[in-house]
Amino acid sequence: MIPLIGMPQGAEWLIILAIVILVFGAAKLPDLARGTGQALRIFKAETKGLRDDDKKSPSAPKSTGELPPADEAHLDDVTEGEIVDERRENNA
Repeated sequence: MIPLIGMPQGAEWLIILAIVILVFGAAKLPDLARGTGQALRIFKAETKGLRDDDKKSPSAPKSTGELPPADEAHLDDVTEGEIVDERRENNA
């Protein structure tokens, strides 16, 4: 059975390229390609860093994704505005 939608062949690539040039303009294509290349390099570096971190610390405890229980007495005494102010001071 022949699939109805497959990978583009020769003529289809030329049409796709012509549409891309019309949409982005010929002057923007090098910038677009440069940005895409930089994004791919950053992505590869980050994934490599994550793999290296996993190999270095296999004994690290696995996170369950749950937060520890909150101290309710402390939460009653603190308002949301105080938390935001405290975070701003820490980031400054």
